[in-house]
Amino acid sequence: MDILQAIILGLIQGLTEFIPISSTAHLTLVGKIFGLIDLSHPERWTAFIAIIQLGTLASVLLYFKKELVSVPKAFFKENFKPNREKISAQSEDSKLGWYIIIGTLPIITIGLLLKKLIESEFTKSLQVIAFSLIALAIVLFIAERAAKLKKSMPDLNWKDSLWVGLAQCVALVPGASRSGTTITAGLFLGMDRETAARFSFLLSIPAVFASGVLQFYQALEYVSSSDWLSIIIATVVSGISGYASIDFLIKYLKRNTTKLFIIYRITLGLIILGYLYFI
Repeated sequence: MDILQAIILGLIQGLTEFIPISSTAHLTLVGKIFGLIDLSHPERWTAFIAIIQLGTLASVLLYFKKELVSVPKAFFKENFKPNREKISAQSEDSKLGWYIIIGTLPIITIGLLLKKLIESEFTKSLQVIAFSLIALAIVLFIAERAAKLKKSMPDLNWKDSLWVGLAQCVALVPGASRSGTTITAGLFLGMDRETAARFSFLLSIPAVFASGVLQFYQALEYVSSSDWLSIIIATVVSGISGYASIDFLIKYLKRNTTKLFIIYRITLGLIILGYLYFI
């Protein structure tokens, strides 16, 4: 991987991680075009993706720095005291801490159980990516039609967080998109689009952190010393572009539907299928 390829992949990771069009799909597609994916050792590409996700993790940490101070502070203050109140009586920030914990449990459990599948050739398949892009687009279209858009952050409950957490597990299928599955679940649950996006991003923090740290140590076995410069560059670029992506999507969804992303997903999926079967 040369420096230009690293910059391109970093940009793709950052720009597509938080927009519901699947960063894994785009990275894998471009990785195949560049000839960087060795199907005899697919775990190397999985490790690369997980590591550069640390860049986008940094971007979401920076964007939500206020919540990252207020939520843990309220959570520990209200849950580790002699006269602890019920969760229903706690502050919004403390409740949000509980919701992030509850919503993270499914991805930790299922992610560990399906670890070998995630690292396998299955997750690098363009057929799987294409069908996943189209299928999630259809589900997102249905969610938009069914959405009541009544819930804001103070209206969330533990059931909402559990369902969104389960939806996040679907993103283990390449092409589904973490933000795509979680925002779709949020719409089905009655959240307004901005709230669905905000909760999606906050919920991504523990999962991306755990995945990135775990894969970082595993990558030491697969990545040569000459590859680290490219990986570092891709990670930094993904962080910068990721911050811009978060800001864009939250502002965009305040005024617009997800129709643009639905059309894009279907179009890209059809292009990939056309290439695989007709060209």
